[in-house]
Amino acid sequence: MVAAIPTLKTRRLILRPLDLCDIDSVQQVFPRWEIVEFMSKTIPWPYPADGALKFIRDVAIPKMQEGTAWHWSIRPVEVPDRLIGVISLMDEPDNNRGFWLVPEWWGRGLTTEAARAVTDYWFETLGKSILRVWKATANVQSRRISERSGMRIIASEDRDYVSGRLPAEQWEMTRAEWRATRRN
Repeated sequence: MVAAIPTLKTRRLILRPLDLCDIDSVQQVFPRWEIVEFMSKTIPWPYPADGALKFIRDVAIPKMQEGTAWHWSIRPVEVPDRLIGVISLMDEPDNNRGFWLVPEWWGRGLTTEAARAVTDYWFETLGKSILRVWKATANVQSRRISERSGMRIIASEDRDYVSGRLPAEQWEMTRAEWRATRRN
């Protein structure tokens, strides 16, 4: 069933379904404070030597096979063998999208580009009616991605992150709002 998840392509990126062959790459680039600081406290920190193996083999692939999550590696078109991040969609209440990108690739609009591609997949391919995400208020870069895509804040509360308990915001967008932004 993992093969049923398509590779998505944008102008500058290849989003390839996460697979067992990505374990070593994820293990090399993911365990960095700048990446995990605002992630859910469910991420083990310090990141264990088998963290990528356990996530990809025991969480990501089974959920992809169940059709309840969709995970892609983020790769630049010019270096398609280089994994620089991961972006995911999850069919969970109030938690539908997450992503990370290695800091060396920040500031180029790549995460925004990847988020547009998977958001389009969420609404247009999967037929979902609402996309919701939680973000630490202090995670300014992630908040900007939601703002640029037309999402809006609908709730706030304190939540637990790798870096501790922090103020957080829930962002939302409907399919109709997404389609309206895509026309502009």
